[in-house]
Amino acid sequence: MTKAQAEQTIAELTKKINYHSDLYYQKSKTEISDLEFDQLLAQLAQLENQFPELREVDSPTQRVGGTITKEFTSVTHKYPMLSLGNTYSKEELEDFDGRVAKGLDGEAYEYFCELKFDGVSISLTYENGLLVRGVTRGDGVRGDDVTSNIKTIRSLPLKLKSNDAPASFEVRGEVFLPKEVFKQLNKEREDIGEETYANARNTASGTVKMQDSAEVAKRKLDCYLYYLLGIPVETHSEAISKLEAWGFNISPTYQKCHNIQEVIEYINTWEKKRLELPLETDGVVIKVNRIDQQQQLGFTAKSPRWAISYKYKAESVSTRLNDITYQVGRTGSITPVAELAPVFLAGTTVKRASLHNANEIARLDLRIGDFVFVEKGGEIIPKITGVDLDKRQANLTPVIYITRCPECGSPLERKEGEANHYCMNEKGCPPQIKGRIEHFIQRKAVDIDSLGEQTIKQLYDLGLVKSPADLYDLKKEDLLKLDKVKEKSAQNMLAGIEQSKAQPFEAVLFGIGIRYVGKTVAEKLVRHFKTIDHLAKATLEELIAAPEVGERIAQSVFDFFRDSENVREVERLKQSGLQFESSAKEPEKVSEVFNNVSFVVSGVFEKYEREQLQEIIIANGGRILSGVSGKLNYLLAGDNMGPSKKEKAEKLGVKIISIEEFEQMLKG
Repeated sequence: MTKAQAEQTIAELTKKINYHSDLYYQKSKTEISDLEFDQLLAQLAQLENQFPELREVDSPTQRVGGTITKEFTSVTHKYPMLSLGNTYSKEELEDFDGRVAKGLDGEAYEYFCELKFDGVSISLTYENGLLVRGVTRGDGVRGDDVTSNIKTIRSLPLKLKSNDAPASFEVRGEVFLPKEVFKQLNKEREDIGEETYANARNTASGTVKMQDSAEVAKRKLDCYLYYLLGIPVETHSEAISKLEAWGFNISPTYQKCHNIQEVIEYINTWEKKRLELPLETDGVVIKVNRIDQQQQLGFTAKSPRWAISYKYKAESVSTRLNDITYQVGRTGSITPVAELAPVFLAGTTVKRASLHNANEIARLDLRIGDFVFVEKGGEIIPKITGVDLDKRQANLTPVIYITRCPECGSPLERKEGEANHYCMNEKGCPPQIKGRIEHFIQRKAVDIDSLGEQTIKQLYDLGLVKSPADLYDLKKEDLLKLDKVKEKSAQNMLAGIEQSKAQPFEAVLFGIGIRYVGKTVAEKLVRHFKTIDHLAKATLEELIAAPEVGERIAQSVFDFFRDSENVREVERLKQSGLQFESSAKEPEKVSEVFNNVSFVVSGVFEKYEREQLQEIIIANGGRILSGVSGKLNYLLAGDNMGPSKKEKAEKLGVKIISIEEFEQMLKG
């Protein structure tokens, strides 16, 4: 493809992707499937990798990330990001109202109320309709430039649709992790043996500061905007209307209130109703609506006098701890669960709460029969926050953590540096076996949607399936032995099993269930090693050298393929017809500037991922070698490159080049 053809195709793809993106995020409609959308995006990304000079700053590919940031640049805010004063009672609100009335010398005023979102404050700068900078709050005076990460938020316009926006302005809002996304994220972490995140707010904060924007994109952050700076408006409500007209994502929960009593009514209305929203909220922000009145009221050293935050009290109830049960996960991780006397809390009846691990039980000093205080952490997950010691009976004894697996009776182990206990009987513990099969068939793995948890349980109990590979030996007569399964259902199940053979290698690798190998790591391993045979034969050093693979993951993968039963299982899956080679096409040749020149790419690069650089090299006629040898032409060195590669290259006389030198070579 010529550069001119690529330019035209990129323009067409960009227009089409932006159309479907706007349809989904602004109008809640869809005309194509997620898969079709992702394919359009992948096609655009591939073209931009081949022709980097054609990549626009507002390209839809900015949404999927790919920028590696070693250090976030500190930026001074044009307008300081002050914090708000907090209040927890209606009386304090009335006191605030009194101060406003006094400060305005009896002039009429009104309020603008917005829900206070529990996320991360962000300041965005737009110039000539383009998003040019996203900066965290920091200390209020200076924050971190996280533009590459912020651009991955799909609901945030990279380019304004409206032509009537000013040449330059600033808009502020809250970046958050939707409740359902947070739940799914924790489920996935639990599924691969990782510790779950405590709450959505802290997870959103950590995500915004991640170094790899491609990983940020996968977290599916969202953002509500609520404040406009840098252009003249008469009221805050007018500013919000402008932001809506320009295509910004504004929470529809705001309301203009004529007096403090209407403010209190708004607060009361949303105290329960807010629990139905897709994100966490912890209060209400009340602002004087007119801008000139805001200026008249002014600021204290820390906060504006014209605004205040009302914080909802976390709802806490006391109920009896009837028992502690222990769940065994797919990786053998033991999770203690508090069995509670049912109690109504934050809109739902709570009967159980996770106790996480032995440390938490010891910290709370729990006894069966205690009355415990229960809250909903971020209105999502019930948690025990303490014990009502006034109600503790004298004959209760401290909980002693179990020492054997509650399912198979095997001794539990606690690995150094980990809080959880584990059952190590992975080949014989029923929940672990069933869990691995359930993990294998899930949508992000081989996607056999005609099967489910109950079907797997029955197949296991009947002795028909003891591992994922057994699924491919099932016959119709086997499935007809299951409860409520008739001819048609059995055929659908077999069809689903057959269709799963078309799933790509990265999905199969994720489905195999190697500990710590989540979806992202599986994709990185497939891209790096290409085939299951190369991956299985890789040394520990070669695994550690792969992108995104640290020592813990490398050791887990290495150990997995040194287990003869695992090797046999993979071989059976291979014989059944599953995909164990990368289906990714080699980049289309765009030049011969690196004709037959060999490279090793090592370290971290600010503007590129390693895989992206490798694709550029191949697309321009070059070759990628797996390690440093006398045959190597160039070692392309980024930051944090391993010292052994550098030493070996110097010893063999291999030329070490920087990314700047590489880019110069690319120009010919």
